[in-house]
Amino acid sequence: MSDYLTFVLRRLVLLAAVVFFGVSGAFFIAHLSPISPVESMLGEITSRATISPEAVAEMRRSLTEMFGLDVPLWQQYINFWGRLAVGDLGPSLLAFPTPAMHIVMLALPWTVGLLTVSIIITWIVGNIAGGLAGYFQNSRLLKAFGIVAIGIQPIPYYIVAFLLVLVFGFVWPILPITGGFAMDVRPGWTIEFVLSILRHAILPAASLVIVGIGTWFLGMRALVSNIVTEDYVTYAELAGVERGRVVGSYVIRNALVPQLTALSMALGGIFSGTIITEQVFAYPGLGSLLVRAVNRGDTTLVLAVSAIAIIAVAVAIFIVDLLHPLLDPRVRVA
Repeated sequence: MSDYLTFVLRRLVLLAAVVFFGVSGAFFIAHLSPISPVESMLGEITSRATISPEAVAEMRRSLTEMFGLDVPLWQQYINFWGRLAVGDLGPSLLAFPTPAMHIVMLALPWTVGLLTVSIIITWIVGNIAGGLAGYFQNSRLLKAFGIVAIGIQPIPYYIVAFLLVLVFGFVWPILPITGGFAMDVRPGWTIEFVLSILRHAILPAASLVIVGIGTWFLGMRALVSNIVTEDYVTYAELAGVERGRVVGSYVIRNALVPQLTALSMALGGIFSGTIITEQVFAYPGLGSLLVRAVNRGDTTLVLAVSAIAIIAVAVAIFIVDLLHPLLDPRVRVA
């Protein structure tokens, strides 16, 4: 068995462990909520019409059985894994009787698209700018960029989101500040619909990009500042190797390995920032859906969102881990 295959198998075992413990933790935390989905639904029904106590009691019994709350917690836990395995966690309280997984799958592409675009832009631009700043340390432009990055990096995502809403929604209203697409555009694979999606994604993505670039810029600049003092870089410069090749092949490439590791560690934090960002812009992704589910006490939908989010982040980290040997072959035998 090759070293790389052993590396992949180890990461697969770690992936399974992360998913198991993460989803299990989400299950038990969700069941600590004092809000009962059964009582929430009964309260909504009785607020619209007068129902006899006998009918209320019968509905309570039926709903308790439907949501699987008529058995002990340990049995609910086992049933939960069985339902998750087949992709059916039961109906959602928010859109009863629509299955919770169906609602999650409708919101998932919005979050995946927003995260993918923002992560790619921030990681590539931040690392390239940081690498150049670490190598060309006397550049005034890159020094100014570093000062701006230091000032913006500590700002939370939602603060930047609110500022973008104020600027482009009220002061200079040129971009939409709510929703995923225009209400007067029919959803479908048309140019008009795609352009509407892109316009509505500009501000949410910008709030993530503005803060994220600073993080990668500062990390890459620090790494490159140390690498440029290495002997092999000095020898390459003295040997007359083109400066562009020195920067790209000798400096930035070697600094990308720890940055790739940092990306794995940052994915969870980026997703949590997306939750708040989607809420600010009323973006129809998993973040907005999760907040609505928590407010309504929809345990089933909360678990569906949490499980999909945990699995997605864990798989993304797994894929990033598999990329390490492409940049550093020593990882194969680590």
